[in-house]
Amino acid sequence: MLDAHLTLFHQLPPSVADELKHRLSVETRGVRAPRAKVTGLMSLGGGVAYRIEAPELVAIREGLVDAFAGLLTPQDAGRWRPHVTIQNKVRPVLAKAVLAALSRDFVPREVEIAGLASWHYRGGPWDPHSRHMFA
Repeated sequence: MLDAHLTLFHQLPPSVADELKHRLSVETRGVRAPRAKVTGLMSLGGGVAYRIEAPELVAIREGLVDAFAGLLTPQDAGRWRPHVTIQNKVRPVLAKAVLAALSRDFVPREVEIAGLASWHYRGGPWDPHSRHMFA
């Protein structure tokens, strides 16, 4: 097993931290984990990621987008492409080689989404804010 994360939002304002914690709790308490599947690989230009299909997680995110409308950055307000980054910030030629190598043996598979969490970035290491596990 490998721990990984899907970024639902890149930058929510600190003023919504308590509301976010409440909403994440509501979305997870007593709720079965959303179904999810790694369906392919995707280029990030200077990196590579696994593409994730998780319709129920998309619905959770859409609810949060609605709740925080007007407070989101353009990146967070835009279309979400669920993915797990496996390589980032490398020369594009290296990323292209890794993408080709991984694509040769790629097999789609189910993955588990254990929960939802929020973090604070304070210019150094990330500090955990809240963690909410699915049932």
